[in-house]
Amino acid sequence: MTSVGVRRSRRLGRGGIRRVVPLAAVAAAGALLLSACGSGSGSGGNSKSLTFWISTVPGQDAGWKKLVAQYKNETGVDVKLVNIPYDGYPAKLHNAAQANALPDVADVPALDPIWSNKLLDLSSVANDKSNNINGNFLAKDSSGKVLSIPSDVTASGLYINETLFKKAGVSFPASPQKTWTWTDFIKAANTVREKTGAKYSLTFDQSPSRLRAMVYEMGGQYVHADSSGTFSVDAATKKAVNYFVGLNDDKTMPKSVWTSGADPSAMFQSGDVVAYWSGVWQVPAFAESIKKFDWASVPTPAEPVQASDVNSGGMMVGFNNNGAAATAAQKFLAWVYAPKQYTELVETSGFLPVESGLNPKYPFTSEAAQAAFKLYNEEIPLYAPISGYFNTAQTNWVLKGKSLTTDPTKTELGKAINGQQSADKALENIVAGYNQQVGGGS
Repeated sequence: MTSVGVRRSRRLGRGGIRRVVPLAAVAAAGALLLSACGSGSGSGGNSKSLTFWISTVPGQDAGWKKLVAQYKNETGVDVKLVNIPYDGYPAKLHNAAQANALPDVADVPALDPIWSNKLLDLSSVANDKSNNINGNFLAKDSSGKVLSIPSDVTASGLYINETLFKKAGVSFPASPQKTWTWTDFIKAANTVREKTGAKYSLTFDQSPSRLRAMVYEMGGQYVHADSSGTFSVDAATKKAVNYFVGLNDDKTMPKSVWTSGADPSAMFQSGDVVAYWSGVWQVPAFAESIKKFDWASVPTPAEPVQASDVNSGGMMVGFNNNGAAATAAQKFLAWVYAPKQYTELVETSGFLPVESGLNPKYPFTSEAAQAAFKLYNEEIPLYAPISGYFNTAQTNWVLKGKSLTTDPTKTELGKAINGQQSADKALENIVAGYNQQVGGGS
């Protein structure tokens, strides 16, 4: 469930970048922050007072502020919300563990082996059927203990320039129950490009996560480990990646995104691109920034698998600091994930929920944004379990003291798109990189 690498996050503001600090860097930063951990913002809670650490930009903590105030009114328990700047947050958690000063509850970006053995088991919350939490996105250890539950989830998804589609007279699906294949989508996008004179059919984030989503939808598993921890790629993955590389022909897709880091979002927002493969975090930005054309979020393709690459926006954990505080933390987390409170959190903070069956009312004035969130909420329960594979894999790596500090996907596929090597050779190099960094057993 950890977010190793780079992921855009609504929490950090529009266009913000969230990076998980490699474990070695966390340790190296330790001495600089040790004194801050003992400053009174750490642990030491009891049955009536808990400390809750989060890291988010001002204003986007509104949901948590609302819930902790409500919890105090209902129970008398004071949950002290501490919003810590993201830069240094993983290191502060790391050093809080060393100083025996962990908070009682936290929304964390990643697990750290130094404190993973102090986590409460959240199985009772996760397995409560009334919560309807999607089990594909939980972080568990080898014994089945639930180490964390997402505060919210993010997913890859597809956006179109609806104005161009209508101008070209080309239809598109509106329901995930009747979605299109990648082949059908690319054919439609190319037709729109040709009829309207748009520059490109599709821009596609330079992101391993976005590529994984496409591969999953085309029946592959991308870079996948067997029971011994050895990584490989299957035939469907090779076919999908070769297809993707071939799309980068400076007509269907611009080569510059994956070879030189051109901004695919800016290209799409210019109005001169038919579609954009990105994710749910774009919705709040597009709701305000796109004025020159109508845009829409449309169902993700399935060829033949309905899937995405789903990540946690944050990982909710409880720490076993002492008996009274641990019991109180467990009760607070159970209360948070009850559908009534969790819906309030989702609506107020603009989250995509990890719970199914909710009907959140988001504060967007943009009809396109409201429709986009409705679509994502309809799609996620339909996604195949492979959608949560990478999140689960990252948890296992962290628990073994490993991390994928450099995903070779972007570099190696950039070379393939540039004609410097074949797509199959790029996959060989990517597999080698995974095996070197996170392969094998403990």
